[in-house]
Amino acid sequence: MIRSFVFSQSKLINQDLSLDLLRVVLYDDNVQIWVDMEKSTPEENKAVLETLFDFHPLAIEDCVAVSERPKIDDYEKYIFMVIHAVDYSNSLHVFQTTELNLFIGRNYLVTFHDEPLRSINVTIDRIQKKTHALPRSPDLFAYQILDILFDNYQPALDELSAELAALEHRVLLGETNSVLSEAVNLQSEVQRLRQIMAPQRDVIARMVHGEFPKAIRSTVTPYLRDLLDNLSRISDLADTYREALTSILQVHLTLQQMTVNRVIKILTILATLTMPILIVTSFYGMNIQHMPSTDWPSWPWAYLYMLALNGLLIGVLYWFMKRHKWI
Repeated sequence: MIRSFVFSQSKLINQDLSLDLLRVVLYDDNVQIWVDMEKSTPEENKAVLETLFDFHPLAIEDCVAVSERPKIDDYEKYIFMVIHAVDYSNSLHVFQTTELNLFIGRNYLVTFHDEPLRSINVTIDRIQKKTHALPRSPDLFAYQILDILFDNYQPALDELSAELAALEHRVLLGETNSVLSEAVNLQSEVQRLRQIMAPQRDVIARMVHGEFPKAIRSTVTPYLRDLLDNLSRISDLADTYREALTSILQVHLTLQQMTVNRVIKILTILATLTMPILIVTSFYGMNIQHMPSTDWPSWPWAYLYMLALNGLLIGVLYWFMKRHKWI
């Protein structure tokens, strides 16, 4: 699907033009063009990216192929960007990313994505309803799209934060079922978020530093700096989540170790308290002469004597351990 919008003096003057008309309008310096390509076919890709705009083959290859890492390349007359939108699936416990490719030229902006993006749909809705002032240049237009895209990170981060809080509550309650696997899985997803955010910060930072003056004007720098601040905040949150997960894992492992130590302590106490029984029964179990149970009727008293002796020794051991606060 290809959608096109033509602006002049911050007003929408036409939309969804044919490729032939877009080719004519493209050479008019007084208009700005936005072409959005969503789930486009290979034929549409060739007609728009290669024939209409004559983008570099390497840029087209990077645009069509899936890229896991954000990037920005300078092609003199335009710049090519790869940015990722993020959504967090609470049921799957994973971050789902959607790639957004942008070509920013002198009087045009081309966006390319395989899946629907909220930032694109919101921008189109604003254009059609005319609820916001339209930008006067492609770089400002790109800023507005990226601003909405990065703002959409917040719901994903809120979902992750709620899941971390629930996991921490379960750990403190002593639940052990699947806690370790969930914590490790969340830790890997947070690490993946950090790996996405770091290169995106580098991309926006390069734009802020003025590396692409032909496509990004200096007047747009304050807006881009706002994007950089937003990305820095998200990166700080990702670091905070990573530290929180590390703490949760440490608490979980500590509680597990305490449980094991408690079991070992109980078993040790039981083994110590049964030691007199082992000593006495071993002593009287030796094959020696004049055992107490050899002659009737002395054996009932002999067994009673052994039981009393065992009870006395166990009581003494219990009193000794209790006095030293071992139990």
